[in-house]
Amino acid sequence: MPSMTRRTFVRGIAGLAGTIAIGGLAACGTTSSGPKSVGPRSAAVLEAERARRVAGRSTVTARLTPRPVTVDLGGRTVKTWAYGDELPGPLLRATAGDLLKVTVDNQLPAETSVHWHGLALRNDMDGVPHLTQDPITAAGSFAYEFVAPHPGTYFYHPHTGVQLDRGLYGVLVIDDPAEPGDYDDEWVVVLDDWIDGTGRTPDDVYAELTKNNGSGGEGSGDSMEGMDHGSMDMGDDMDMEDMPGMEESMSSPLLGGAGDVDYPHYLVNGRMPDAPQQLTARPGQRVRVRFVNAGTDTAFRVAVGGHRMTVTHSDGFPVTPVTTDALLIGMGERFDVTLTLGDGVFPLVASAEGKKGHGRALVRTGGGRAPSADAKIPELSRRVLLGTDLTAADSVLLPAAEVDRRHDVTLGGSMSPYRWTLNGAAFPDSPALPVRSGERVRLRFVNETTMFHPMHLHGHTFGLVDGGARKDTVIVRPKETLEVDFDTDNPGQWALHCHNILHGEAGMMTSLSYGT
Repeated sequence: MPSMTRRTFVRGIAGLAGTIAIGGLAACGTTSSGPKSVGPRSAAVLEAERARRVAGRSTVTARLTPRPVTVDLGGRTVKTWAYGDELPGPLLRATAGDLLKVTVDNQLPAETSVHWHGLALRNDMDGVPHLTQDPITAAGSFAYEFVAPHPGTYFYHPHTGVQLDRGLYGVLVIDDPAEPGDYDDEWVVVLDDWIDGTGRTPDDVYAELTKNNGSGGEGSGDSMEGMDHGSMDMGDDMDMEDMPGMEESMSSPLLGGAGDVDYPHYLVNGRMPDAPQQLTARPGQRVRVRFVNAGTDTAFRVAVGGHRMTVTHSDGFPVTPVTTDALLIGMGERFDVTLTLGDGVFPLVASAEGKKGHGRALVRTGGGRAPSADAKIPELSRRVLLGTDLTAADSVLLPAAEVDRRHDVTLGGSMSPYRWTLNGAAFPDSPALPVRSGERVRLRFVNETTMFHPMHLHGHTFGLVDGGARKDTVIVRPKETLEVDFDTDNPGQWALHCHNILHGEAGMMTSLSYGT
């Protein structure tokens, strides 16, 4: 994500009268020699945290150790950075209302952080360097401590540069104590696009994308004519074979420009399609699958051969169940589905939308030969569901209320120079969005580009207007306007950005800034 100094961040929120003060504070979230949380520690933040704790709940402790490792993707080993020797990282699990204490020991040769994606947790534990905490320095450590407020499927990853495009991600499941558990088994399925250790690092890819920055015009959303988004001009002196993973054009009938990088590998639970993980059960069993898209630049169209899926949750919150053949998952989105299993061996396919390639796992409930790694399944071309097609379950609908404040958020940008903007400016120069506690706020996303952007709001969940799903990450399609509502019940300074990590790093980010 965009790197910045504390000075540039403060400039980004300057002029907001009454904004909660920012300062280094020695308390929860610090170590004796490590970095400090720099987010607001006002009485309002502390009171919001106290309200989340449920009497009698447990304390869950864990330790994460980001470090250089060699991982096996299934017959191919690569050097990368990760939280362990396998992908994804350790599964963390707690119950809503539990207190989590997670110590991060940074053994990387660089600064890092951990963001708890989708959790509406206390602001100073949100893991955004210079916005809510100092970076965790090389050889440093940081103790995250927060109450898990809502059940659901979440994940954790750095909010530092393009580190998510390595192996630094893992899943956090927050269980619901009232969950009926009307399924026989549960699978966690993580989708990813992969280039690290194949001849280029993610930093190499980002450097290539931005090599023309500073040599031309500003390239904002106000000047989009002639821009072929979803493609990359490598220059006359650059051969495609010299830059593994780069393609000239990527587009989707559902999403328009489908990304900037066509990766050499697409993974399901850290495995390539010709050496897939096997998910085992018995015929007739009902399985809950928790899908997480941890990719950087790729939406995945997911289906299970010979089966239909019933979508039950989006970004942790229940939806009115809908049965579909396939599901389109943007970067940062999570969906829970259930399916009743047939007898045999079935491919679970995650097709890279608008790109060449796919990830795969195998669902095995009996004997039989596994289909080939490139086998086509008809479900991918049947009914495809997006998060914007869902409606919230009655239990999680936002209560009826008048909108107190409205913010337009215009999405713009260009490929050359590689610069992505919110409201005409790239972070940290993009204007902050002021709010006050106790408001109903409406965000109006206006996508002026020909690419899709999965927009992610930290610290809150929003409802798509007119009863749409409760989410924290939503796909805004090309030339589309999409409105969401949320309540300002979590004080602090919160990031709002595109979860295409390359776009966020190149400026498509701002902050939601509480005032007193």
